[in-house]
Amino acid sequence: MLDTAATPHIVFDQITKSYGAAQVVPPLDLTINKGEFIVLVGPSGCGKTTTLRMLAGLETVTSGQVHIAGADLTHARPGERDCAMVFQNYALYPHMSVAKNMGFNLKLSGMKRGEIDEKVKEVAGLLELDKLLDRKPGQLSGGQRQRVAMGRAIVRDPAAFLFDEPLSNLDAKLRVQMRSEIKTLHQRVKTTSIYVTHDQIEAMTLADRVVILNGGSIEQAGRPIDLYEKPDNLFVAAFIGTPSMNLIDASIVKTDTGLAAELSGGQMVPVTSNHPHIREHEEVIVGMRPEHFAMGGGGVPLSGSATLVEPTGAQTHITFDLGDKPATAVLDGGVDVAVGQPLTVSIDPLKVHFFDRTTGRRV
Repeated sequence: MLDTAATPHIVFDQITKSYGAAQVVPPLDLTINKGEFIVLVGPSGCGKTTTLRMLAGLETVTSGQVHIAGADLTHARPGERDCAMVFQNYALYPHMSVAKNMGFNLKLSGMKRGEIDEKVKEVAGLLELDKLLDRKPGQLSGGQRQRVAMGRAIVRDPAAFLFDEPLSNLDAKLRVQMRSEIKTLHQRVKTTSIYVTHDQIEAMTLADRVVILNGGSIEQAGRPIDLYEKPDNLFVAAFIGTPSMNLIDASIVKTDTGLAAELSGGQMVPVTSNHPHIREHEEVIVGMRPEHFAMGGGGVPLSGSATLVEPTGAQTHITFDLGDKPATAVLDGGVDVAVGQPLTVSIDPLKVHFFDRTTGRRV
């Protein structure tokens, strides 16, 4: 749980970035507390890496201010910001050993050889690199090279770690392993961390707070569970969750038991008391997460014809026609349904989301 009394550590105050007449980051405000792990996530071109590079001093800020530990460092050089960056391509020196790569920045700072060796040895033990210190980067696996890149950042004991898609070059299995290692590392060192990724699974599992960017603007920022359970708008609803949330057009009608969303084809989804602002005749989009469907149960029944069945072992993904749109259900275990067969699933009405069809905002 986040500390509501935490100390602001990094502050973006109305920062913008433009290349000529093209503004890629509109005015952005964001406060990051000391020790917090923040993930900037969004589709390609959303401005997340540009924002990180402005914090690092690798990109100039067009307007606005960047404050680190209370100091205005908007125009400071990268070396004056006390931030350590971990790049997706590792950026290791191929002719240097692991130990020399990790200690290189300390050597540049004028630290004595004995102190460098001591720091490198300590961090190498933390990252399980102590037996690899004499090897060159070309003799290491992708995961080991990434650990060296992280170790080089850690030995500096910086004010903040900046991660620029550090796991994107690793295979799926190694990404899961390194993700766990980064989270464990942060729990140990508790250094303020800003992490950029396009992978929403990384964002949800690593972050204290997730910041979802779109076109350089913040769509929503909050705890991962809050973004999942209460997305502010259609963009966040569709972005968070795998498979994506089903989004179906509907009209609000009055029934004998209260208001309901009528899908094309006449199927009804009741509007529960946790949506008090919805009114009759509103045009909405109904959001239903695939994993919230079940076979049978006491929820709202919805029927369609199966068009695709994908068993994964522990679950079965079924695409079916829901009115005039395809929908996806993720059901536990094996399900005996074939393509073309009728399918009836149910969903808890309290887990249904509603969005205004015109504005895309949650209602």
